[in-house]
Order: sequence, then C-alpha cells, then structure tokens
Amino acid sequence: MATDIKICGLTRSVDAEYADAAGVEYLGVIFAGGPRERTPAHARDTLAGRRARKVGVIADQEDEAIGELVETVGLQVIQLHGGADAERVERVRAATGTEVWAVVRTADGTLPDDVDELCETADALLIDAHVPGRLGGSGVQVPWDRLGESLDALDYHPRIILAGGLTPENVAEAIDLVAPNVVDVSSGVESSPGIKDHARIRAFVAAVRSAGVKE
Repeated sequence: MATDIKICGLTRSVDAEYADAAGVEYLGVIFAGGPRERTPAHARDTLAGRRARKVGVIADQEDEAIGELVETVGLQVIQLHGGADAERVERVRAATGTEVWAVVRTADGTLPDDVDELCETADALLIDAHVPGRLGGSGVQVPWDRLGESLDALDYHPRIILAGGLTPENVAEAIDLVAPNVVDVSSGVESSPGIKDHARIRAFVAAVRSAGVKE
C-alpha cells in the first residue's frame, strides 16, 4: 500500500510550490492559531494553482465560518481539531460538502473510548501527539508501536493520517509500525516555524516513497 504525504503549516507560496512539484498529495494551511496561522486571503494565495488537495486545519470556528473558508481558499478537506465528535463531523460535512478528517490526540498510543463512532463518521482519522496547550505542530512523536496495536484492535478500520514528530529520518519506521494511509509533517521539514526547508521536504518524500520497498 502506497502512503500519501501531507505537508502542513504552509505559510509561503514558494514552499507550497516546491512541495506540490515534489509530488505530495496534500497541502495544509492552518486557521487554528499558533505561529503558522494564516488569513483566508493569504492561504488562498499560498495554495493557488496547486495540483495537490488543499486541507484547512480548523479549531473551534462556527460551521458558517468554515463554509466561508472553504469557498475563499478552495479547500477540499477540513481537518477538525478541538475535540471533534461524530455530530460535529456530520455538521461540517453538510455545511461545506468537503471531506472531513477528525483529529484524535494521544500521549501513549491508546485511543479514546468514543473513537469507534468517529471512525464510522469521519472520512479519516488523523492521529497526533497530545501536548497540553498545543493543537499540533509540536514535533512530539506518538508511540508508534502502541498506536499500531490500538489500531489493529479497532472493529472498524478507517483511513489513518499519522502526524506527530515525523521527520525524514524516522518516517519509514513510523510507516512500518502504523501503516497509515497518509503521513502528515510540518515542523519535521522546517528551518523555523512556518519556513519549510526544501532539502528536508525532498528527503521526506524520498523516505516515504522508498518505505517498504524491498531490494
């Protein structure tokens, strides 16, 4: 199974252009606070003309505001942070007509009790490290071996997007242990918050594409 790539926290058109040309499948912009947060107009300009699918990272915005973001920026996927539950996933999908990813954060690789309902409702489950006071982009790694066991135990197996501390140096190991559909990187390919390092993007893409390939 090939693993897709999402480069998140984009703040500059030059970085989005480079990642798009490198063949990544998803480009992410943030509307949920932190040093990588963008205005809708800036995000639209950053992602304009790109081939990859456009993902907006959302926190606690109202459904109507999310719909306006989708229209302004041209988003194709909404990534819901802030304690998304199945009801909110359905509301946002109805309001926007987009794919909706629900974010689950874990400190120890175990998943919350209500994850089964989310799995059946969301288009994908994005799993990130739980860091108090941070919604993402922390660079903290999820315990992949424990997470892989937790996912194997699920009754319903959704698409999985893996985030949290991924780098060109460790992403192949993460893919081996978790087998995600998509790997999501932000700080792991940066020289500073929001400023992507093109050499690290290139190395990350190469590591993902070669993961699991046997000589």
